[in-house]
Order: sequence, then C-alpha cells, then structure tokens
Amino acid sequence: MHQLTKGANAELFAEGSEPGPVTVALSWTDPTGAGDADVSVLLLGADGKVRGDTDFLFYNCPATSDGSVQLLGKVPTGSGTQDRILVDLAALPAEVHQVVLAASRYAGATFGELAELRLAVLDGGGDTLVAFDIPDAGEETAFVFGEVYRRGGAWKFRAVGQGYRSGLGGLAGDFGIDVDQEEEAAQAERAAEPGAPAAGTDPAADPAAADPAAADPEAVAPEAVAPAPEPPAAPKRAVRTAKKRVTLPKAAKADLADHPSWKQARLFSVAGLKNELDRENRATATLLAVMAEVPEFGRRITAMFNAPAGTVQTFTETSFKHGDGTVRPDGTIRVSRAGKIWTALVETKTGGSPLKSEQVQAYLDVAQRHGYETVITLSNDLALDGEPPVTVDRRRARKVALRHLSWAEVAHEAHLLCHHDGVVNPAHAWLLSEFLHYLRHENSGCHGFQNMGPAWVTVRNAISEGTLRAGDRNALRVVENWERLTRQLCLRLGGELGVPVSPVLRGKRRTEPAVRRAQAVDELAAGGRMRSELAVPGLPGPIVLEADLRTGRIETTVEVAAVERSRALTRVQWLLRQLADAPAELRIEALTADGGPGPCELLRALRVEPGLLVPADGAEIRAFRLTLPAGMGTRRGTEETGFIRSVDTVVDRFLNEVVRVLKPAE
Repeated sequence: MHQLTKGANAELFAEGSEPGPVTVALSWTDPTGAGDADVSVLLLGADGKVRGDTDFLFYNCPATSDGSVQLLGKVPTGSGTQDRILVDLAALPAEVHQVVLAASRYAGATFGELAELRLAVLDGGGDTLVAFDIPDAGEETAFVFGEVYRRGGAWKFRAVGQGYRSGLGGLAGDFGIDVDQEEEAAQAERAAEPGAPAAGTDPAADPAAADPAAADPEAVAPEAVAPAPEPPAAPKRAVRTAKKRVTLPKAAKADLADHPSWKQARLFSVAGLKNELDRENRATATLLAVMAEVPEFGRRITAMFNAPAGTVQTFTETSFKHGDGTVRPDGTIRVSRAGKIWTALVETKTGGSPLKSEQVQAYLDVAQRHGYETVITLSNDLALDGEPPVTVDRRRARKVALRHLSWAEVAHEAHLLCHHDGVVNPAHAWLLSEFLHYLRHENSGCHGFQNMGPAWVTVRNAISEGTLRAGDRNALRVVENWERLTRQLCLRLGGELGVPVSPVLRGKRRTEPAVRRAQAVDELAAGGRMRSELAVPGLPGPIVLEADLRTGRIETTVEVAAVERSRALTRVQWLLRQLADAPAELRIEALTADGGPGPCELLRALRVEPGLLVPADGAEIRAFRLTLPAGMGTRRGTEETGFIRSVDTVVDRFLNEVVRVLKPAE
C-alpha cells in the first residue's frame, strides 16, 4: 500500500497491464454530530472539463449510463462513515482522462467539523492500493479528495486535498457544470434538505487558479503548459442538486380478511422450513433471485466486492469437481460486461450455524482453479476489521478474494433502496418489500447478529462475583460481540432513518482496534460496564449507550444544549414542554457553564416542580443531560428476555419518545 501525501501520485495499473475495477472509499468521523457529507464524481476530458451534465455524478445521478462509475452509498464503519465509489477503469470511455473524487457538505456545515478525513483505493480483492489522509480541512464546504487519471497508457492516482468555500456549486462550476443557483440558495435555507452555498468559483480554493499545472497532475512547471484557447461555451441546462423524492412502496390496502387468523399471501413463503438446511437453501435462492431481478439491488451487493457493472445472473447448487469428490457452493454470482465475466462463489449460513473452514477452503481452491475472482461467505455474523469470521489458509488461494457479508447488511441495503433511495420500477420496490418481509420473519433465520456467545454467562457471573480481571479472554470475546451488536444497531437505525449512523470513537480507539478492545476489557473488569456512542445526523448529539452488568441496567443518554434565555427556570420550562409525553422515569441533569455538577431529578418530579433543576448558586445552565434507564435482559440471545432484544428495545424507545421530539436551541 502507498500512503500518499498531498500532491503525490502513485501508479494503480501499469502500462500494458489490464486495469480492473477499483473501489474508492471516502471516510470520515463526525464527532460533533453536525451532519454528514455527500460524495460526487466528475469525469473529465483532455481539456479538464466534463463532456456534459451526465459526467457529473451525485446523489440524484448515482451512476453513468454505461455503469462504468457508480456511487455505492454510505456504510457505517468501526469509527465513522464510509462512502464508496466503484470505478471500472477498463469500461471508462477513451475520451475520459480524469475521474475527480469529491464530497460536499450542506446546511452550513464545513469539513473542518469532521475528523479522520481519508481516501483509500481498493482493488478487487479488497486490498488497499493507495491511501491519503487529509488533516488540514477547515472552513471548506466542498472538497476534492483525489483523482484517478490516465498517463502514458497507465492509470494513476493523485492525492489532491483541495477545498472550496463555495460548496458543491463552486466545485462543479470549475469543471464545466452549471448548478441551478436559485435552487442552491433555497437549499441553504432548509436544514432538513442537503444543499450548498451559491455556486461560483472560489479562487483561493480553485486548483486551476492556484496552480495552472493542476489540470496536468504531473506537470512540473506552470510555464511549461501553454494555455489552450477557450472554446465558446455551449448553452447548458442547470443541474438541479436538490435531492429528489424517493420512491416508496404503495400504502397498504384496506384489510379484507374475515378473521385475524388469516395471513396475507407472500411472494417468499417461510412455510415448510423444517431445519437449518431448508432455511439456507431458501434464503440463498431468494437473495440471488432478487439480486438478478432488481438491478439497483444487484449492483449494490456485487459492487461491495468490486464486481464490474453489468448483467447479473445468479445460480444455486452449482457443482464442481474437487479432489476425488464434488463440492456444491450454495450459490454462484456472475456479472457479464464487455465480453468478460466476473464470478463469485457463495457459501450461506442461517440461524446460528457457523461457517466451516474446510468448506470455505474448498471453494477458494475451486475458484482459483477456474479463475474466479471471489468467494463470498454470508451468515448472521458481522466481520470485525474486515476479516471474515472463518479461518482458512490464504496461501492456497492468493488470487481469490475472500469476503464476508452479514444478513444485517443485506437487509440494510434492501431497506435503503425500498424506503429511502428508491428504485426505478415500482414492481421492484414491491419485490424488495417482500424480500425484506421474508428476511425479518422469525422463521427465515436471517436476522443478523443475535447471540452474545458462550462467554456471556461466564463473564456476567464473574462480574457478579467480583472475580473478573483485566486481560480475561472471555471478556475479550464479549467485548468483540458488543462491537458487533453496536455495528448492527447502526445498520438498523441507518436503514430505518435513511441517514448514516456510525459509532463515535476517539483517540486510539478510533485507529487501533486492539487498543480499543483492550481498554473496553479493562473497563468491563473494573466497573462491569460496556459503553458505545452512536452518531445520528439530525439529533442534538450522540446517543450514549451503556450496559451495566453489575446492576442489570441499560442506560441511554444524550446531551441537549439549553435555549438562550435570561432565567434558568425559563430554560428548564423550555425543555419540559418538549418532553410532555416522555417517560416519567427519564433522568434530567442540568449542566452548568462552569463545568461543575448541577441538579439532577426525574421527569415525574420536575413536572410538579420545575424549579428543582435550577442551580442553587445561580450558575448558568448551558445544557441538559437526559438519561433513560431500563432493565437489561440476562440471556445472551434475542428472545424476549435476551440481552440483544433489550438493547434494541431501549434504544428505540429513547429515540422515539425522547430524542426525536427535541428541538434545537435557538
């Protein structure tokens, strides 16, 4: 991997070698919870300008007509948000010389408010080819992270790191795109809708203005580049950057059933599933059929594994000779494009069935022998740090990528398309809704991470007895599963809300997983607690989730800035009016400007006497800390008394009954 600095470049595919599809991952963390960013891509010709409006890809135009470039959407990571772009270099038209990779913020937010800005280019196997960190972002509202470009028959990457204070409109305008200025201004006034400041070139942030050689990534001196005559500008229709309305499934029709026992007919039935093998076979066939039938969904899933954009065909129970016998992967995915075929073998597990190393190893061997690109494992488990939850000998299949997918991630992508991002064909939206119903049915076995593992009871008992110590291996397994549960919670909430929800990590916990887990084990041994923070765009602040295994309680917490009023009592009353329907057991603490502890009372008492929350010393109330306690399930699974079920329940209740009713301070 090449770790680049600003202005440096590196070769992706050498001259004479066959370029393949790459995935560009733009990532960041949002420690303030001020909102997210949206990626955009510009395809430039030899003159450094787009050929037309269709060369500008953003949230309303997420793919080129030939599928050579696709915006894949956001996913939560262990430390923040990652927005991915698939670039099939072999499929790019010959007249495209540069692919500019950018992002923009909206509602007045800047890139300086984000942390850990990073771009990485990954090959088909998921390995990082080049990476570029941006530590110096400030007041910019749009940013060019980098660019992929042709040079002498080879494909290279250049780390740009150039910001714009004029937003998406200013960035796009410098490359020949005219953004609808009236709409841009209207968007700036709507906090709920993503937008950008008025379009226009920002000379201080324009790469071409600051350095005439910027149009040529490897030019050594500005004077060596002769200015080309400016061609007459063709009239252009302004690109509308307001996010279009999503395609939602039709509202449910009136219920004509004669009796509550009647069940609505479903496309994907869960009847007749007698054992785990039946569940695996039906889940595999259902998933692969929907991938082949709904192009947007098929592309999202295959693009996760760097498959090219093209015609998707899927197969089940494909047989291959292996040694003296035969092996049958659960499924095979093939993507055809320009006479070339990309192939992945799929091994599926449902319920609590674990992946088997010998099976996966056999499929890797078969894939290498046949020249296939990828083996995909699919189960309810979630991969940690990108590593599949199965051990194999990678040396026996060095040219084959082994990638893992969770059923929770599959449901996340389907939900986003069905309820938020939309699909072109209404019948496909209905098909996705039927697929989601199947995944969520209790008999499907496709519910995602659902078990805290065999170490759960051992650790819980050790905490009760006071015998748990730092470095305990069972505690590490519980901490790893807590991390999986947190990530799945982010996926579920992100799908339901239509925004990227991600964990909030600080310091070394963000960049070093081993350090993060070691510290979490120490905290669990010392205090019996596990803690996570979730950044949800549009909320007053991160939601803090804490499970106390000593007391058997779960607490969810958020801090809310106080409204600016002259009297402390008026600030308290402002908060209480918004919490009129909140749970009476909600705990509220006043946070004072001097940083000291303030009064703390339950909501039921404050409804009778709001003055209980006014500091006796007259200190100014700067914020309120709201905490909702709840009982914790003791069993390790998702049953009614299970720990995972209790976490989901308390977070949903806190989000719906407390946090989402709050209004920002003015």
